[in-house]
Amino acid sequence: METKEKTIITVETTVNAPVDQVWKLWTLPEHITQWNNASDDWHTPHAENDMQIGGGFLCRMEAKDGSFGFDFSGKYLEIKENELIVYVIDDGRKVHISFEAEGNATSIIESFEAEGVNSLELQKSGWQSILDNFKKYAESKI
Repeated sequence: METKEKTIITVETTVNAPVDQVWKLWTLPEHITQWNNASDDWHTPHAENDMQIGGGFLCRMEAKDGSFGFDFSGKYLEIKENELIVYVIDDGRKVHISFEAEGNATSIIESFEAEGVNSLELQKSGWQSILDNFKKYAESKI
Protein backbone atom coordinates (compact mmCIF):
# COMPACT_ATOMS: atom_id res chain seq x y z
CA MET A 1 0.00 0.00 0.00
CA GLU A 2 1.34 3.40 -0.97
CA THR A 3 1.24 6.18 1.60
CA LYS A 4 1.21 9.80 0.60
CA GLU A 5 3.03 12.18 2.89
CA LYS A 6 0.82 15.00 4.11
CA THR A 7 1.84 18.61 3.60
CA ILE A 8 1.93 20.58 6.84
CA ILE A 9 1.38 24.35 6.77
CA THR A 10 2.36 26.51 9.73
CA VAL A 11 1.17 30.00 10.64
CA GLU A 12 2.14 31.96 13.72
CA THR A 13 1.84 35.22 15.60
CA THR A 14 2.67 36.80 18.92
CA VAL A 15 -0.23 38.36 20.81
CA ASN A 16 0.53 41.11 23.31
CA ALA A 17 -1.65 39.59 26.04
CA PRO A 18 -1.09 37.01 28.80
CA VAL A 19 -1.61 33.36 27.87
CA ASP A 20 -4.60 32.82 30.20
CA GLN A 21 -6.45 35.71 28.54
CA VAL A 22 -5.45 34.52 25.05
CA TRP A 23 -6.72 31.02 25.86
CA LYS A 24 -10.14 32.31 26.92
CA LEU A 25 -10.51 34.51 23.84
CA TRP A 26 -9.48 31.57 21.62
CA THR A 27 -11.82 29.01 23.18
CA LEU A 28 -15.04 30.70 24.33
CA PRO A 29 -17.78 30.76 21.65
CA GLU A 30 -18.83 34.36 22.43
CA HIS A 31 -15.31 35.44 21.48
CA ILE A 32 -14.80 33.02 18.57
CA THR A 33 -17.71 34.68 16.74
CA GLN A 34 -15.91 38.03 17.03
CA TRP A 35 -12.57 37.09 15.42
CA ASN A 36 -12.96 33.89 13.35
CA ASN A 37 -12.87 35.26 9.81
CA ALA A 38 -10.19 35.75 7.19
CA SER A 39 -11.61 38.97 5.72
CA ASP A 40 -14.12 41.68 6.58
CA ASP A 41 -16.71 40.30 4.15
CA TRP A 42 -16.92 37.02 6.13
CA HIS A 43 -18.10 36.27 9.65
CA THR A 44 -18.84 33.45 12.09
CA PRO A 45 -22.45 33.99 13.20
CA HIS A 46 -22.49 30.84 15.36
CA ALA A 47 -19.88 28.86 17.33
CA GLU A 48 -20.05 25.89 19.69
CA ASN A 49 -17.08 24.54 21.64
CA ASP A 50 -16.88 21.55 23.99
CA MET A 51 -13.28 21.89 25.24
CA GLN A 52 -12.52 18.34 26.36
CA ILE A 53 -10.81 15.37 24.77
CA GLY A 54 -13.40 13.76 22.51
CA GLY A 55 -15.48 16.94 22.63
CA GLY A 56 -16.33 18.77 19.47
CA PHE A 57 -16.48 22.24 18.02
CA LEU A 58 -18.52 23.84 15.28
CA CYS A 59 -18.06 27.23 13.66
CA ARG A 60 -20.55 28.37 11.04
CA MET A 61 -18.56 30.52 8.61
CA GLU A 62 -20.46 32.62 6.08
CA ALA A 63 -20.01 35.39 3.57
CA LYS A 64 -21.79 38.44 4.98
CA ASP A 65 -23.76 38.83 1.74
CA GLY A 66 -25.19 35.32 2.21
CA SER A 67 -23.67 33.99 -1.02
CA PHE A 68 -21.74 31.13 0.61
CA GLY A 69 -21.21 29.44 3.94
CA PHE A 70 -19.89 26.25 5.50
CA ASP A 71 -19.51 24.50 8.83
CA PHE A 72 -15.98 24.11 10.17
CA SER A 73 -16.09 21.35 12.75
CA GLY A 74 -14.09 18.60 14.37
CA LYS A 75 -13.14 16.72 17.54
CA TYR A 76 -10.47 17.39 20.17
CA LEU A 77 -7.67 14.85 20.51
CA GLU A 78 -5.46 16.59 23.06
CA ILE A 79 -5.86 19.65 25.29
CA LYS A 80 -3.40 21.17 27.77
CA GLU A 81 -4.93 24.36 29.13
CA ASN A 82 -2.95 27.49 28.18
CA GLU A 83 -0.47 25.32 26.21
CA LEU A 84 -1.81 23.02 23.51
CA ILE A 85 -4.83 22.11 21.40
CA VAL A 86 -4.81 19.21 18.93
CA TYR A 87 -7.92 18.40 16.93
CA VAL A 88 -9.03 16.58 13.84
CA ILE A 89 -11.27 18.39 11.37
CA ASP A 90 -14.28 16.38 10.18
CA ASP A 91 -12.50 15.84 6.83
CA GLY A 92 -9.73 13.93 8.68
CA ARG A 93 -7.00 16.58 8.71
CA LYS A 94 -5.14 17.23 11.97
CA VAL A 95 -4.43 20.65 13.48
CA HIS A 96 -1.86 21.35 16.22
CA ILE A 97 -1.91 24.71 18.05
CA SER A 98 0.64 25.65 20.69
CA PHE A 99 0.40 28.61 23.06
CA GLU A 100 3.64 29.73 24.66
CA ALA A 101 3.76 32.37 27.39
CA GLU A 102 6.47 34.97 26.84
CA GLY A 103 6.00 37.26 29.83
CA ASN A 104 2.87 39.30 29.10
CA ALA A 105 2.81 38.11 25.49
CA THR A 106 1.75 34.79 23.96
CA SER A 107 3.23 33.07 20.95
CA ILE A 108 0.70 31.02 18.94
CA ILE A 109 1.94 28.47 16.43
CA GLU A 110 -0.72 26.69 14.39
CA SER A 111 0.17 23.79 12.08
CA PHE A 112 -2.38 22.01 9.92
CA GLU A 113 -2.51 19.36 7.24
CA ALA A 114 -3.20 20.92 3.86
CA GLU A 115 -6.28 19.96 1.85
CA GLY A 116 -6.08 19.10 -1.84
CA VAL A 117 -8.47 21.65 -3.36
CA ASN A 118 -6.93 25.08 -2.77
CA SER A 119 -3.30 26.06 -3.36
CA LEU A 120 -0.91 25.85 -0.41
CA GLU A 121 -0.38 29.61 -0.64
CA LEU A 122 -4.12 30.30 -0.47
CA GLN A 123 -4.55 27.97 2.51
CA LYS A 124 -1.61 29.52 4.36
CA SER A 125 -2.77 33.09 3.69
CA GLY A 126 -6.35 32.29 4.78
CA TRP A 127 -5.32 30.66 8.07
CA GLN A 128 -2.76 33.43 8.70
CA SER A 129 -5.46 36.07 8.11
CA ILE A 130 -7.70 34.43 10.71
CA LEU A 131 -4.77 34.29 13.15
CA ASP A 132 -3.95 37.95 12.46
CA ASN A 133 -7.60 38.83 13.07
CA PHE A 134 -7.44 36.95 16.39
CA LYS A 135 -4.33 38.94 17.39
CA LYS A 136 -6.09 42.21 16.59
CA TYR A 137 -9.19 41.16 18.54
CA ALA A 138 -7.25 39.85 21.55
CA GLU A 139 -5.10 42.96 21.82
CA SER A 140 -8.23 45.15 21.69
CA LYS A 141 -9.48 43.34 24.82
CA ILE A 142 -6.50 44.21 27.03
